[in-house]
Amino acid sequence: MANKRLTEKQHWDDYWSTFNLPVEIKRSPDTLLLNEELAIFEKYLPKKKLSILEIGGAPGQYLAYMHKQFGYDVHCLDYSEIGCDKTLENFNLLNIPIKVYQKDIFSEDLDLPQFDIVYSMGLIEHFEDVTQVIKIHLDLLKPEGILILGLPNFRGVNHLFLKRLAPELLSKHNLKTMDIRTWKNFENEFGLEKIFKGYVGGFEPMTFTMQEKKSFINNLLFLKARILTKLFHKNLPGLRKWNAGIFSGYILGIYRKSGQ
Repeated sequence: MANKRLTEKQHWDDYWSTFNLPVEIKRSPDTLLLNEELAIFEKYLPKKKLSILEIGGAPGQYLAYMHKQFGYDVHCLDYSEIGCDKTLENFNLLNIPIKVYQKDIFSEDLDLPQFDIVYSMGLIEHFEDVTQVIKIHLDLLKPEGILILGLPNFRGVNHLFLKRLAPELLSKHNLKTMDIRTWKNFENEFGLEKIFKGYVGGFEPMTFTMQEKKSFINNLLFLKARILTKLFHKNLPGLRKWNAGIFSGYILGIYRKSGQ
């Protein structure tokens, strides 16, 4: 199954090796964007005994939340060996049972059961052929099961900063996936029933508060990003309800798979 990856396995091995454990997602006064994400989950996801799989799920911080908040039986699929080891260690520390599958989603022997809920957070934008990746999500999902897709928004204002401050980061992302209007393509192709779809979290300067290369202009932009972060990251929570593709920090979609 050919599909151009915008990141490689070594990138993720290096990334997960830096994580300190235990780690889990939870509400906090300091995480206003994340709180908006969780509010969407808590509004639309059923609270009963279901099986849930996260694709690209290392080290399992969202899965820990899903287990504690909804009581789901949690499963993680990831192709990074270090990421899978970190996930097992993380859940051992959190005292939560988990099943971890170290597999490539494009592998010919991706022999997994189907689950009640399948999701990914920050995965589909790392591939050129997004429709193919979503089909793999759906192949692992039971009929009438729930599909969740989440990813950051690097377009609009966020792109203006990132194209100067973090061009290498941008190169690892398919920016077309962050135009939510394009999601109609796979929604129609797979006959998905929309439960929720939208930009969430409002304006979040933390999205672009990074700097890969130093220069006079970049230093000024990074300073502006830090000032905006001070103003918006922990303050003005009411503004988090205002969302648009030009400035919001995150995108979420929740769908129901056809029963056929």
